Amino acid sequence: MPRRLAAMIYADEKGNIFDHPEFCMAGMNGNVPLLPDEVELIPIPEDSRLFTMPAMPPIAWDSRKKDFVTVGTVREGKRTTRIQAVSAFMAPGYMRTLLPACDYSTKKSLLPLWSYTAAGWDDERGCFVVAASKVDSNCNWDPVNYDDRTLDPLVRQMLKEMPDNRLLEQLSRCAVDYHCFAAKNLFYRRWEAPLPTSPVCNSACLGCISLQASDCCPSNHERISFVPTPDELCEIALPHLEQAEQAIVSYGQGCEGDPILQAGTIAEATRRMKKGTSRGTINFNSNGSLPDRIPMLCDSGMDSFRFSLNSVREEQYNRYYRPKGYCFGDVMRSVRIAKESGRFTMINYLVSPGVSDAPKEVEALIKFVGETGIDMIQMRNLSIDPDYYNREMGVSEKGIGMYRLLELLKKEFPRLQFGYYNRTRENFHPPDLETSWPVK
Repeated sequence: MPRRLAAMIYADEKGNIFDHPEFCMAGMNGNVPLLPDEVELIPIPEDSRLFTMPAMPPIAWDSRKKDFVTVGTVREGKRTTRIQAVSAFMAPGYMRTLLPACDYSTKKSLLPLWSYTAAGWDDERGCFVVAASKVDSNCNWDPVNYDDRTLDPLVRQMLKEMPDNRLLEQLSRCAVDYHCFAAKNLFYRRWEAPLPTSPVCNSACLGCISLQASDCCPSNHERISFVPTPDELCEIALPHLEQAEQAIVSYGQGCEGDPILQAGTIAEATRRMKKGTSRGTINFNSNGSLPDRIPMLCDSGMDSFRFSLNSVREEQYNRYYRPKGYCFGDVMRSVRIAKESGRFTMINYLVSPGVSDAPKEVEALIKFVGETGIDMIQMRNLSIDPDYYNREMGVSEKGIGMYRLLELLKKEFPRLQFGYYNRTRENFHPPDLETSWPVK
């Protein structure tokens, strides 16, 4: 049976999207154009978005030449029109497996901090398709659940109830101005709610979404400017833990630096929360840079830890995180301490095809999982200009494929969980782990 190929899609100068009648969809792994495997092409998930890659012509597969070609123009009657590539921004819960195939050398500036996914058109199915795999079936984060028309009165009411809480004021801005789903959950009194605490950070991440140098792409929002008190944290968190459905409160958010720098304040607040209620889950998201503070957080009653990594190799980690005053070994110690302390331990693995599935990275990741015994890998699409990231990471060859990476990990570690979101204590160890991936 011949391999079914999706059509290349492109956009004209006005942003109108078309499928090409001759050329086939390609994707990129690192800097290498590839034909997507059938297993990784899925109908574009609901709530995903297509957008243009300005000034970047698409790269496609030419079936007649049996080669990849850069397609800079198309004929429209007697006119020749310049075209640009199209990318998908994935709905939550989906891990991309290929980057958009286009000529990145022609772009005029760094791309905004979004994740970029290869997309095409499947004429047989009559839909756009993307190179991706679903890694989490939790539908709480689906955009359909977040309607600002019902949010605004809840925000006003809670601000009225806690007029002197600076953290609540910050989170109201996150919910209304920045459309942070976690912040909205706080006002809806459901699911996972955020507890940002730190205005400072000891990393200078290439893709930081709350602080960027002026010559880089702009950050998505402003960082919190103060350290909330334990009273402010508990005033917000305790009602949420006591009342919310599937209640989680999480330190370490996109609108802050790293919470490990405020570990003393967080430990005190967490102790009070645990004393105030036995309900709900308290989670700590961090770069894990100060391992000596992990035992204090464990002793305070922290339920779970999620440590962010773009790579489990020191050189690649340093290139992205650019640590200040700590080293990669400190992060590894934090992971081990949390796991050895009996806490549910995850890594927030910021993935990008060509980096995350590079042969040396795969080898190092298998060794890391085996040595640490972590419970879960959250496969999070790294939001950054793909070309910029590949250059900074020194990418020179293609990886083994993101889908194959997942298959290898699942075969090697049957109890290892994959996902995209934090979990409640009741769901730390679901009974159906053997079939937890791929998510149907």
